[in-house]
Amino acid sequence: MTATVRWLRKQLAGIVALALVAAMFLVSRLPETSAAEQDSLAAGYRFEPRSIAMPSGFPQQEIREVNQDYKHIDAWISSVGAGISMNDLDGDGLPNDLCITDPRIDQVVVTPTPGAGDRRYAPFALRPGTLPMNDVLAPMGCAPGDFNEDGRMDLLVYYWGRTPILQLARPDGRGLGAGSYHAVELVPGSSAPRYNGPQWNSNAVAVDDFDGDGHVDIYLGNYFQHGPVLDPSVSGGVTMNDSLSNAANGGEDYFFRFTGVGRPGGPDEPAPVTFQQLDDVLPKDLSKGWVLGAGANDVDGDALPELYLAQDHGKDAMLHNRSTPGDIKFEPVQAARNPAVPKSKRIGADSFKGMAVDWGDLDRDGLYDLFVSNITTPWGIQESNFQFMADASSPSELRARLQNGEAPWVDRSTDQNTAWTGWAWDIKMEDFNNSGELAIAQATGFVKGQHNRWPQLQELATANDLVVADPAWWPHVVKGDDIAGNQRLAFLVKREGGGYENLSEQLGLAVPVPTRGIATGDADGDGRIDMAVARQWDQPVFYQNSAPAAGSFLGLRLTHDTPLAPGTQPGPGSPVVGAQVCVRTPDGRTLLGHVDGGSGHSGKRSTDVHIGLGADVNGPLDVKLTWRDRSGQVREQELKLTPGWHSLTLGAQAKER
Repeated sequence: MTATVRWLRKQLAGIVALALVAAMFLVSRLPETSAAEQDSLAAGYRFEPRSIAMPSGFPQQEIREVNQDYKHIDAWISSVGAGISMNDLDGDGLPNDLCITDPRIDQVVVTPTPGAGDRRYAPFALRPGTLPMNDVLAPMGCAPGDFNEDGRMDLLVYYWGRTPILQLARPDGRGLGAGSYHAVELVPGSSAPRYNGPQWNSNAVAVDDFDGDGHVDIYLGNYFQHGPVLDPSVSGGVTMNDSLSNAANGGEDYFFRFTGVGRPGGPDEPAPVTFQQLDDVLPKDLSKGWVLGAGANDVDGDALPELYLAQDHGKDAMLHNRSTPGDIKFEPVQAARNPAVPKSKRIGADSFKGMAVDWGDLDRDGLYDLFVSNITTPWGIQESNFQFMADASSPSELRARLQNGEAPWVDRSTDQNTAWTGWAWDIKMEDFNNSGELAIAQATGFVKGQHNRWPQLQELATANDLVVADPAWWPHVVKGDDIAGNQRLAFLVKREGGGYENLSEQLGLAVPVPTRGIATGDADGDGRIDMAVARQWDQPVFYQNSAPAAGSFLGLRLTHDTPLAPGTQPGPGSPVVGAQVCVRTPDGRTLLGHVDGGSGHSGKRSTDVHIGLGADVNGPLDVKLTWRDRSGQVREQELKLTPGWHSLTLGAQAKER
């Protein structure tokens, strides 16, 4: 036997293994899309970038001052806070108003969407009124909602460095301006001139009727432990995550249960609203996760919303709702163990860097799927996004498995070509061209600068969990340093042969600047969903949707039937957050939609429901609505509706107005 043959025999196992790996790669990879095919896909979409008007006169900054222990990573600490929401704030019937948190000025700005009607009012910053503030806090996001149930949209603003503020819409407002809102504390606290209350560091909000009593509640997720993260006069009192894959030392999360509305203090003051703070809804290891995104939606058909928490540094949480009126209760569930599925790909057991989540029926099988953003950068930190597809035959089977503690979703991101997009943040799934298929818009990018710091971050990624909680062990990331700073907004579109294609470049969305929040809604009422994007340390941008030959759509504005108080100015109505819409088309498809109270990272979509139907749907549609009225009773109604926009009030029955 020759030496060559003996060597080949010794290496046989390795050769076979390499051959198997190569064969599996060739079999499993999706076919590549040609440039012509990409252009053909892109031809169905078109976005026109428009500048968003912002108020002037505020001091500008390029980076935040931080606790002295964080000085060497101040660019890292300054990497969040750009948020944006889209809704109807002035009652003109269109979600053409934006609420923006802008780190460059650390203000919360209300401004009209660009285009027709953009001179209805001048952009303005919200005022805290008599509430105490200080110079070591910063707004992180703005969530619209009718919290005091008067038919006008209020604004929930959450911060690093203080507890949240409710900006309640005044009843006598004529047009929007700085005096249109009355600021009140969500958490009653000190009346001192300078804020000295709890230093919460909040990054996630979800608004829904969690206990099924007919009134919206609030989930608030904190990132850092409560402490002086943004106070440059202080050294200490802060810590980093105690693990890069299984951290449970972040700030506590809270639920706020609606408890009632009182009488206004005067003719120009809105009705006061109270919420009960609940500290013990979640197990401690989940409550103290490092949450960056949250998404609520009723996925099992019991009219109670489930809640998914996207946790940075590992272990996202899928929470099955077991609440009763007056008692908010969730049970964590996990995907079943499977030897073919890595732990890092299982719901409730993953170790990736969860940033945001959104719900939508991606395969149009009548069951909700979910998409989760993670860090997915080649030669950086290469995890993957999660495209969790429902693995059940019916809502009843899904509900039974959730009741047994199992989360019946399976990640399909790799075979669907959605796994790797960059250092990902907010996510919104919408039918942008009314084709009947959801596209996926995803914010990406981290810190923009000139000096590449990926090698140092890679060293940190392999560090022992015993040291990472100490900020001193973290690599320097300061002004001028770059980590994923040139990544582009992703726009994933389903292709006919299976999987998705990122058409960001073809559609002019590939601007090399970090993005954070995405807000969506039909701002001009033409049936095509527009998109507003918050950029970290850069100007926000509005993308007006001008998709050519867009298909038909069904649009629903669903509000409670509560009448406005006599003598007050009209408002958009109180959205029936959590209401479910099921459309059956003439060709037998089942299409789902729901009134979203605010899912994602720092971007909040309109509370309107928009369902694309495709090009050939023109006749009446069978539409099933499911909602809870103000008493908490579940209502269902079958309607015949034509394509287009409809405004319905929901009480004991649904009525078109």
